[in-house]
Amino acid sequence: MSDQAFGLAKEMLAEIEAYPIETREQLEQFRIAFLGSKNRIKPLFAQIKEVEPTRKKEFGQTINAVKQAAQAKFDASKDQLSGGEFTGGGAQGSYESPDLTRPIPANSLGSIHPVSIVMNQIIDIFKRIGFVISEGPQIEDDWHNFTALNFPPDHPARDMQDTFFITEDISLRTHTSSVQVRVMENSKPPIRTISPGRVFRNETISARAHCQFHQVEGLYVDTDVSFADLKQTLYYFAQEMFGQDTKIRFRPSYFPFTEISAEMDISCFICKQEGCNVCKKTGWVEILGCGMVDPNVLENCKIDSEKYTGFAFGMGVERIAMLKYRINDIRLIFENDIRFLRQFTSSL
Repeated sequence: MSDQAFGLAKEMLAEIEAYPIETREQLEQFRIAFLGSKNRIKPLFAQIKEVEPTRKKEFGQTINAVKQAAQAKFDASKDQLSGGEFTGGGAQGSYESPDLTRPIPANSLGSIHPVSIVMNQIIDIFKRIGFVISEGPQIEDDWHNFTALNFPPDHPARDMQDTFFITEDISLRTHTSSVQVRVMENSKPPIRTISPGRVFRNETISARAHCQFHQVEGLYVDTDVSFADLKQTLYYFAQEMFGQDTKIRFRPSYFPFTEISAEMDISCFICKQEGCNVCKKTGWVEILGCGMVDPNVLENCKIDSEKYTGFAFGMGVERIAMLKYRINDIRLIFENDIRFLRQFTSSL
């Protein structure tokens, strides 16, 4: 039985070597016959049990040689046929070079992601008034992410943010305020910076919330900085971002790292304050949080709070993108569905 099994393998090898491949159709037929999921080489493995134990290794090597021969012939024939478009039969066939002057189809163009579009717009607005960009690590220690920002270990404000902890003192950053701490630690006032970047919260993913999103946070520290400076800065931003007719209002709020703290609303640019589903019939849309930097935060970063004051603000980029482009589900932003992304091709 051993001789018969070896004979079948040799016949298969001879058949592979003699198989004619002159067209793409023949190449595909060869692939199906010898390399496909139900190829003709597979039955040879069933012959192993018929081979004498002392010759099983030799027979296995023979089968591998058959498989390698089939793959080598397929690769060589594929390379030969890929030199141009095969247009005729016969032993040699004929080839026609591709037309290199043909224009690229317009639908092959890519598009800028809506988050990138909005992020770039926000950065550009604040760069016009002197803010510089600062970046920092996405994996942060407790000091920069919490403690320096007035979150003591037992402070209930830590419960405001669901955190992805890596170790007891290391976590994925929950806000880009950690970048501001690093800037204040390594710079002397005046400081005027924005910190764009990705942040992470351990939240249930839904149409309105996600476990990852992007923020742009701003910081200005100098002598005699007031809440009026904050208001005028954000008023300029709102008009540049949403239109010259945009109005703003501030509502008292609470953040551990600012005192006083506020939420800022803008007049609904969709319904012009007449009431719609976006503004929940109020005419106003919440857009960001802000406030005067708490003196404790300045002192934690070795900045004299008796001499310097500052303001800070932070906004979610996805929230603004959803408002501008009427996106009703934040999950669309992260799913990379080509049908969704193609809608922003005109933004190139």
